Amino acid sequence: MAKPIKETPILKGRDAANFLEAVNANPQRKVSAETSARIKRNFESLKAIAAS
Repeated sequence: MAKPIKETPILKGRDAANFLEAVNANPQRKVSAETSARIKRNFESLKAIAAS
């Protein structure tokens, strides 16, 4: 039997500040075209397996 999925905790205090600093440090940061293509290929492979 599968384990229940827990709720995502809400970040508070210093953890929230650290997260926002990391997000705001590189607002223009994008995934490379090669990485995006690899992720899409992996998704298609997993989708085909799941459909079987």
